[in-house]
Amino acid sequence: MRTLAIAAGTMLITGLLTTSCTESEERVEEDGAAAVPTRSDTRAEASLPDTTAEAVWAYLRQQDYRESWSLWPGKSRLYAGTEPHGMLLTTYVNEIAHEALTRGAVADLPAGSILVKENYMPDSTLAAATVMYRVDGYNPDHEDWLFAKYDAQGTAEAFGRAPMCQACHQQARTGYVYTEVSR
Repeated sequence: MRTLAIAAGTMLITGLLTTSCTESEERVEEDGAAAVPTRSDTRAEASLPDTTAEAVWAYLRQQDYRESWSLWPGKSRLYAGTEPHGMLLTTYVNEIAHEALTRGAVADLPAGSILVKENYMPDSTLAAATVMYRVDGYNPDHEDWLFAKYDAQGTAEAFGRAPMCQACHQQARTGYVYTEVSR
């Protein structure tokens, strides 16, 4: 009986995660703005997440980004970082971003680009994951970037049109992205 209850609970959670990734109803973010679903013109973009904290985190987990995505070109795991991100960083990029970065298009990453920067403490303990996700039409005043910060357990600490992230990243010389491509 207990096994049946656990299985039912697992199916319920899975169903809720799946639903949160596919619902088309309008959602409201922390800043009161409606979430904008992604537009998918290519097969690679067809499975991109909507613009809710839960959907983005579920997508990253489903993608198993640590195993299936590329590292930022020219960077290794646990490279030296700077505040506010952490002393050590590892940056993963999805295929859309990787293709643009390898062509040298740091300043103009296309819609659908997702960057995941894992933020580590000096002892290599994961502290947070910060995400930049470019969604066409999402945030025109900030080059359509969605920003997120998740703690090590995946709880969103900042999300969407996060003022602190926007204020910092709009000062970057290359299209809201500070990290340059090393070759």
